[in-house]
Amino acid sequence: MRRDADVLIAGAGPTGLVLAIDLARRGVRALLVEKADRLFPGSRGKGLQPRSQEVLDDLGVLPAIQAASSLYPRMLRWEGTERRGEWDMMKRAEPTARIPYANTLLIPQSRTQELLRARLVELGGEVRFGAELTGFREYADGVEAELSRDGAACETVRAAFLVAADGGRSTVRRALGIGMTGETVDPRPMLVADVRLAPEAGVDRGNWHVWPTAPGGGVALCPLPGGDVFQLIASFEDAAAVVDTAPEAVRDLLAARTPLAAKDVVEVVWASDFRARAAMADRFRAGRVFLAGDAAHVHSPAGGQGLNTGIQDAYNLGWKLGQVLRHGAPAALLDSYEAERLPVAADVLGISTRIHRASAEGESTQRGEEVQQLGLGYRDSALAAETRTGLAEDALRAGDRAPDGPCGDGRRLFDLFRGPHFTLLAVGTALPGLPGASTCIRTARIAAYEPYGTGLFLIRPDGYVGWAGATADGLDAYLAAVGAAPAPVTAPA
Repeated sequence: MRRDADVLIAGAGPTGLVLAIDLARRGVRALLVEKADRLFPGSRGKGLQPRSQEVLDDLGVLPAIQAASSLYPRMLRWEGTERRGEWDMMKRAEPTARIPYANTLLIPQSRTQELLRARLVELGGEVRFGAELTGFREYADGVEAELSRDGAACETVRAAFLVAADGGRSTVRRALGIGMTGETVDPRPMLVADVRLAPEAGVDRGNWHVWPTAPGGGVALCPLPGGDVFQLIASFEDAAAVVDTAPEAVRDLLAARTPLAAKDVVEVVWASDFRARAAMADRFRAGRVFLAGDAAHVHSPAGGQGLNTGIQDAYNLGWKLGQVLRHGAPAALLDSYEAERLPVAADVLGISTRIHRASAEGESTQRGEEVQQLGLGYRDSALAAETRTGLAEDALRAGDRAPDGPCGDGRRLFDLFRGPHFTLLAVGTALPGLPGASTCIRTARIAAYEPYGTGLFLIRPDGYVGWAGATADGLDAYLAAVGAAPAPVTAPA
């Protein structure tokens, strides 16, 4: 099949953008299409967890994200006009050598996407707006997709693979006939809006303001970094309530439930209504088509897991597509995407649902390590090859996230890992000789380091330990399985 792209990505949300960036830096031709005429304009997924920050560090986006974000402000409980106390919803922690990004960052989803798009453009990519994927056919050697503009067919695109990052109502998933198994987390509707408040509104930007016992349902106003906009979240006690997202209705709601007046809302920038639901696709792959982000799993916003899990999906899939398309890895490597990500998504969905329901019952649910996604790993994966024996219970193993740390000359391990390559790390031992040069392996040696102990560790491009051993026995076979085997050395004639 003649190919217009190596990978066609449907949906320019955070998941699709991260995947397009990762593929672009690997030299994989990706076409990213978005049916809307612009990026998503709202603040919806506003929390970037520490593990996602590590991903964005690797992709070269984190400095811009840090400049545009802030830490979460302290919650301030109100009863009418009376202040009733403050607390931290997000547990604060100090960065360490192992975990350089220890706290969740607050940044509107719209701003995150703008910065991701800017990075994609830097790498030579683009987003094709107003292009809706309306149908596709799969062949033995590729996928042929139909794109429409304004309801009329406009183009046929051929690619080796198709990735659906087109949201919870995914057109691609429905066309594949893949079921979505889930439940309603809370039958009561919610309003989420971005509102610009007047300076005289009397709501400071130093706190996340909450009126939990407001008439009709609780209200929260979270100050978004970089301006005078707050994210408004309002719940409704009546499950049959109809949520009105018109600007005047949003103003009237705030005036009815809080001490603010309708005139204090200078502008309603964006508004939406939803009911919290948790659901997961029965499969994340069908042949040459993959599901990622909300197309694969839909979360309650509680705990800030949905956007971050989608970023991890893209990061997991990107390097595998790159190895198959650019380095001759066996096609079976792509089977590990669903095998690794589906169990993680199931676990994370459980966290989101539990936090949502506890909060709805009025429990104080401070978010800590369980939402940071640093402890998620792939020890049970076919790609986790642990060849050492007699390890301590808390030892770093194949399948675990590779910790950061110093590695000499003022550099960090994350500096060594940054990029689309594998890293063979010798910790407190000698580096083995590789039989030839490989374009996708870098080697480094450091002194014994407590988070690693001693040994040889092959760090995958997504920052997880793929293979670990006391010696290099078995390393060659692993490298061949992931398309990273060194080129054979040819003796001179």
